[in-house]
Amino acid sequence: MFEVTVQAGFSSGHYLRNYHGKCENPHGHNYRVLVTLVGAELDEAGLLLDFKLLKQVLRPTVEYLDHQMINDLEPFNALNPSAENLARYFFEKTANQLHEMTQGRVRVKDCTLYETDTSFARYYE
Repeated sequence: MFEVTVQAGFSSGHYLRNYHGKCENPHGHNYRVLVTLVGAELDEAGLLLDFKLLKQVLRPTVEYLDHQMINDLEPFNALNPSAENLARYFFEKTANQLHEMTQGRVRVKDCTLYETDTSFARYYE
């Protein structure tokens, strides 16, 4: 199996619902998201997926969240914008696009979302 990973960053605000503590108040993070892809076959250029293409796949999701109050955006106006839910959100957005692009040759292995330099959540299926 082959794996490739890219990283992207964005800055946003959020607050946690049904939480008792500092994080129930609006605050911000400089998020980093790492998306790892996996597949058994390389393309004709010897790549699992061009890093540039994966960055382009991530760009709309990153731009949607960047410099926003995440709680005001779908689906986070109903879903708590925890690191765990954000990691799953990136996973699902990326997986849907990749399946169409590669006819299933490449899939998302996992998404890791850093809220701080020392705290992160990971989602995989």
